[in-house]
Amino acid sequence: MEREPDLRALRALTLIATTGSISAASSELGLSQQAVSLRVRSLEQEFGVPLLVRSARGSKLTEAGELVVGWARPVLEAATAFESGVADLLAGRAGSLRIAASLTIAEHLLPGWIAKWRRSQGASGAVATLTATNSAAVIAALRAGEVDLGLVETPDVPADLTALTVGFDRIEVVVSVNHPWAGRTVSPAEIAATPMVLREQGSGTRLAFEQALAAAGYPLVADPAAVHNTTLGARSAVMAGMAPGALSVLAVRDDVRNGRLARAEIAGLVVTRPLSALWRGPAPTAEAQALLAEAKLLASAAGGGGER
Repeated sequence: MEREPDLRALRALTLIATTGSISAASSELGLSQQAVSLRVRSLEQEFGVPLLVRSARGSKLTEAGELVVGWARPVLEAATAFESGVADLLAGRAGSLRIAASLTIAEHLLPGWIAKWRRSQGASGAVATLTATNSAAVIAALRAGEVDLGLVETPDVPADLTALTVGFDRIEVVVSVNHPWAGRTVSPAEIAATPMVLREQGSGTRLAFEQALAAAGYPLVADPAAVHNTTLGARSAVMAGMAPGALSVLAVRDDVRNGRLARAEIAGLVVTRPLSALWRGPAPTAEAQALLAEAKLLASAAGGGGER
């Protein structure tokens, strides 16, 4: 090999290995499939060996590809850390913390966590930048090296990331105050057969709700009444009387308390989920560790938290 490998090509190959397809990797990178394929082919030409077996069902690493991805991961992590350090140096700051958080955490918990963390850092301390999205996108951003810390509500934590449970949440069925379910206890079978207002696929809220009903023997069989990619949109649809909705207690407790929404209990079923911090490698950055310490203290004071 006459020159150092292209880090962008190594990142593309690593994402294909993680996602299982060129299509999924191209989506995460924001590139065309052709551009991603060209990056991988450039590596294959440079190394002189095939790295991928391509098929209609996806792309699989060859033995050489497995080796290259294994060597590439620490190189890519070091490159990400280098870029972050240079940015901090140019900004004249002690450090930065790039966070991606799923919407319930980003909207209802993280502002308090960051405020307490910033007070402990002092005026010259690190600054957090936040991307609010769903759990699946948080995990993708971590794998791509775009963020230092992920915070998700999904019950399915990927094995390739390190996880710490910082608290717990509950999913509730809520309805408009004039809905027949308001204040009632409803069977899981009735809920499973009723069109609901739900979050989008990839949302930890939706996944936890669907998994809990399925585990109880009542998988959702009705098509959704509406699907929203924000908590606010789903909450507003329920409040307008469109249909019952499944939302975090954090998102609806003030509305229930003030009479804008009503709860419908699920007979014999309480839907809970962990709130998990995720990062790559054995330990989070020093800035992330400091934030998580504050988050666990606040979550513990509110009645939840623990390690997984």
